[in-house]
Amino acid sequence: MAVTRGFVGRRASARDPRLPPGQYDVGSSWPVLTAESTPSIGTDRFRLTVDGAVEEQVTWDWAQLRALPASTWRGDIHCVTTWSKLDTWFTGIPVDVLLDAARPLPTATHVMVTSSTGYTTNLPLADVVDEKAWVVWEHEGAPLAREHGGPVRLLVPHLYFWKSAKWISRITLRDSDEPGFWERNGYHMRGDPWLEQRFDGD
Repeated sequence: MAVTRGFVGRRASARDPRLPPGQYDVGSSWPVLTAESTPSIGTDRFRLTVDGAVEEQVTWDWAQLRALPASTWRGDIHCVTTWSKLDTWFTGIPVDVLLDAARPLPTATHVMVTSSTGYTTNLPLADVVDEKAWVVWEHEGAPLAREHGGPVRLLVPHLYFWKSAKWISRITLRDSDEPGFWERNGYHMRGDPWLEQRFDGD
């Protein structure tokens, strides 16, 4: 994993109840971590597809995605490398909007999210519905920076942030689970920060 920018934060003497075990608050900073080179994806080339165990495969280009009714998620995010960013916000759409268009089959239990770089991460379907996961293109009122996944990334704030894949291009519904990139390399299959599900076996 490549790491850039300051990996520093403030460790309060009185623990903030919003911090899961083992986490610290980075304040206004946002560390950049990535498993691959940062791509440059123009909005003219952007495509996002939902496929797999669905009634209809659906693809959105940039204009079609941005035409969907946007809203804002506010809260805290937590990285497996122990930093947390509190009181942040993103603008985009719940993943539910995309799934409603593709209509998952009753057999669907999981999703595999794929980035334009080839990075993958797996999630139970239950962790991306009911407004638990978002596709976002703005962070705190500004276009999502390229190093943070712009033009579009996944946001799954209740799980460790490696599940919030950058530069997403595909959401594939599946009737079984399969490990993604970090899961094949020893990370937990789900990644709940409140249970400290960092590594396989936690």
